[in-house]
Amino acid sequence: MTQRIKCIIAYDGTHFSGYQIQPGKRTVQGEFEEVLRRMHKGTEVRVAASGRTDAGVHAYGQVIHFDTPLSLSSEQWKKALNAQLPDDIVVRFVQEADADFHARFSAKAKEYRYKVWTAAERDVFRRHYCAWHPYSLHISAMNEALRLLHGTHDFTSFCSAKTSIEDRVRTMYRAEVKADGPMLEFRFIGSGFLYNMVRIVVGTVLEIGRGKRSPADISTLLAAKDRRLAGPTAPAEGLYLWRVYYADEWLERQLADG
Repeated sequence: MTQRIKCIIAYDGTHFSGYQIQPGKRTVQGEFEEVLRRMHKGTEVRVAASGRTDAGVHAYGQVIHFDTPLSLSSEQWKKALNAQLPDDIVVRFVQEADADFHARFSAKAKEYRYKVWTAAERDVFRRHYCAWHPYSLHISAMNEALRLLHGTHDFTSFCSAKTSIEDRVRTMYRAEVKADGPMLEFRFIGSGFLYNMVRIVVGTVLEIGRGKRSPADISTLLAAKDRRLAGPTAPAEGLYLWRVYYADEWLERQLADG
């Protein structure tokens, strides 16, 4: 008899070629499945995730699931996995899930955060964990722009030209940026995100913060549906998959709490 195991994992994406397994490259999925293969005495165990992350992108709340015949408690799973995983991946939470739970398809919404260091001097200890953008920024103008993303829109202008998905309509529940000294943190909660969507939004909004664009340009870009008109793609190292929401009431409470 098999059981479905759900895990919340965090990882430092610096030395990974992304989440998804790739031949000859170090990936989060590859490392995780190798640990499971050893625990299952050579039997391959496939892991499904809430979504992929690119090379250099981090996760604090990536969700995965896998099916197993092993009978271990949640705490035993957590200890066994963390004892064998490399030190740039950690299992934060484990529970047995219903058989119909799916890390990707059961998700109601996702939260991403993006960190930007704005001091004039580079911080060598933060270089893998935030983008460096040493310019004076108008935070109020950036938040004015981000509010225009709220609601349901076609985000074609804010996704990579390589995006193969034809349906590019997504709902943005929250988009905001806050400053803590020279550190900025963008926060996005949405029904789903397209390839490079957060990074392109951040790159565009940073231009608005510098006065190179108007906040109203966001509405123009949404209507244009043309990636070439939006700003640059912000660097991978500032991006974090922060949380995946599965229950409507959890998401509603999070949005209400601000």
